[in-house]
Amino acid sequence: MTDGIVTIDKVSKWYGQVIGLNEVSLELRPGVVGLLGPNGSGKSTLMKLITGQLRPDKGSVQVFGQAIWNNYPLYRRMGFCPEQDAFYERMTGKQFLVSLALLQGVGRSRAVSKAEEILERLFLSEAADKKIAGYSKGMRQRVKLGQALLHDPELLLLDEPLTGMDPFGRTKTIRLIRELGRQGKMVLVSSHILHEVELMTHEILLIHQGRILAEGNIHTIRELIDRHPHRIFLRCPEYRRLAARVLAFEDIISARLIPEEQALEVETRQPDRFYSRLPSFLEEHDFTVEELSSPDDNLQSVFEYLVK
Repeated sequence: MTDGIVTIDKVSKWYGQVIGLNEVSLELRPGVVGLLGPNGSGKSTLMKLITGQLRPDKGSVQVFGQAIWNNYPLYRRMGFCPEQDAFYERMTGKQFLVSLALLQGVGRSRAVSKAEEILERLFLSEAADKKIAGYSKGMRQRVKLGQALLHDPELLLLDEPLTGMDPFGRTKTIRLIRELGRQGKMVLVSSHILHEVELMTHEILLIHQGRILAEGNIHTIRELIDRHPHRIFLRCPEYRRLAARVLAFEDIISARLIPEEQALEVETRQPDRFYSRLPSFLEEHDFTVEELSSPDDNLQSVFEYLVK
């Protein structure tokens, strides 16, 4: 017996001659999972299959151990924040959420209190009685997220929820998503901006051209690309002398001087080895490194390497 909330088995979806998903299999358990990929990679198709909006052409999609297609009672346990807006513009944010709660069968007094609670949680209390037509893009995103949270679902699917949000709203939303995961909910968050997902979770799915390229913890996935050169940036007043010294390391492939920044960029196939011996090497040869960073030590580089 699996404890997965979502189980997808060899699912494919076609749009005419275009492949939306190709033989995708995965299992999602409680916690936050980032669904990462460029626009058109299959993220929205996957979410629509999980929510029962699309029927797979091949394979099966199960949610809470049941087939989702035409299984409307399961919707009570799911919350969906779509990428596109679909509001009654003349409603206020509060009226919108109250109306949705009433449609779910909640009594009016409870619907009002629930809507107010969600608006406060999303820092929209001051805009509760303003018409949605006058909301900014970030406010629209937050009230859209609010309708997904309204009925306290066990499974949340958030399709590009941070798009258009201001830095304040983005930070608060990221914290909220992390908290939902800690509460034991299954939260699938899609994005094409990888560093945002890195702030929410280290559990990721990389999708490209309808296929899952990799899944799991970002540190595990990083091991998949160790065969690729790893770039390391070092800012040092004596960058020329430092370059001459590090080129003697057998694991260093190249060193590129960056005079305008008084820095160099080295390439290595063994970054862990390089980092471990660097402190003693700098002390021994009396080098002062003012900045040490790597453009390859992040999710963006993992994705770029895996899609090549």
